[in-house]
Amino acid sequence: MASYISLKALAILALALAFCVQGIMGGGIECENLNKDSCAFAVSSSSKRCVLEKTVKRSGEEAYTCRTSEIEADKLKDWIENDQCIEACGLDRTMLGISSDSLLESQFTHKLCSTQCYDNCPNIVDLYFNLAAGEGTFLTYNHILQE
Repeated sequence: MASYISLKALAILALALAFCVQGIMGGGIECENLNKDSCAFAVSSSSKRCVLEKTVKRSGEEAYTCRTSEIEADKLKDWIENDQCIEACGLDRTMLGISSDSLLESQFTHKLCSTQCYDNCPNIVDLYFNLAAGEGTFLTYNHILQE
């Protein structure tokens, strides 16, 4: 009986601790709270992709803002892409917006489908394969490697 009560108390304590940690952490990633160095290729807690935007002030100074896009990530949330994936996939952390234009460059598509990117960076692969599909083009791993 005593062990049942202690297990129940332990479960309640663990649940309370989980809620406290979530409250302290702010409940997940909000794009508007990210800085220039972590915005691009991040996914918010609502599964919306974050995009970096640049504005030029009257003084000529450039200002960067992270915003939530309408593009939703498949099965992914609370994600900030690591620098290894950014490099392996041939991307730039200061990339502005989300565009399928880079898919027209064969050098980019080869990096996107390289083993280092394709096998280790599902967030980036998902983003660009879905962008291609939205443009009516369907990329496959084998197709791009054979071009």
